[in-house]
Amino acid sequence: MQKRYTKQEQAFIQKVRQTAGKAINQYNMISADDTVMVAVSGGKDSLALLEILSSRRKGMPIHYNIHAAHIITEDVPYQIDTVWLQQFCEDLNVTLHLVTTKANLATAGKKKPCFACSRNRRKELFQLTHSLGIKKLAFGHHLDDAVETLVMNMAQHANISSIPAQLQMFENKLEVIRPLILLTNAEMKEYARLLNFQSLKKECPYEDHTIRQKARDIVEQMTSINPKARINLYNSMKKIDFEYLP
Repeated sequence: MQKRYTKQEQAFIQKVRQTAGKAINQYNMISADDTVMVAVSGGKDSLALLEILSSRRKGMPIHYNIHAAHIITEDVPYQIDTVWLQQFCEDLNVTLHLVTTKANLATAGKKKPCFACSRNRRKELFQLTHSLGIKKLAFGHHLDDAVETLVMNMAQHANISSIPAQLQMFENKLEVIRPLILLTNAEMKEYARLLNFQSLKKECPYEDHTIRQKARDIVEQMTSINPKARINLYNSMKKIDFEYLP
């Protein structure tokens, strides 16, 4: 039985979908007859991205194909409910690919397990999209992810950089897109709650949120001073006044 939404809830759901559509159009992420691979970790953001792209497709005058990929890493104690995910994708008319691999943490050397696992999952995603001839790979990163990454890179690497909405890779053979880039974490949480997306992820014991959490705390402190700080930080990356820098 389909859930009934209030007018306010319906308006919010529509706003989120329209904002994702705005990002897609602004950065020309998806065109007619494209095939898009969505990286599905099992968290709320990747599930929401999959649903938004699918629902958006129904009302578009153009058609595009959607595939989803989840990487199963055997030697990492992290699992999702793949049976639920398969049904979810079937309901959305999305082709699902489950890829099993190993992170080989024992041979990762000094690199942290989380880094080694993440790098391996990215490698598998790139190989899968290439083998299928798919040229667009979508991730569920949102505006908060971009702002936190900006703060982290400035503090850790003395570098002004973040996660772009759109990125050409491998000599333009693959395009990474992030349709949720204009949406906040709070908006994605509420969207997932309304559509009853339960996170399929189980926390990995290797996962370390320390640095990102500190960056998140800094952003929250700025937001307490100015409610617009989060969006201002994001927009500042497009408004760099070089003549007023050292």
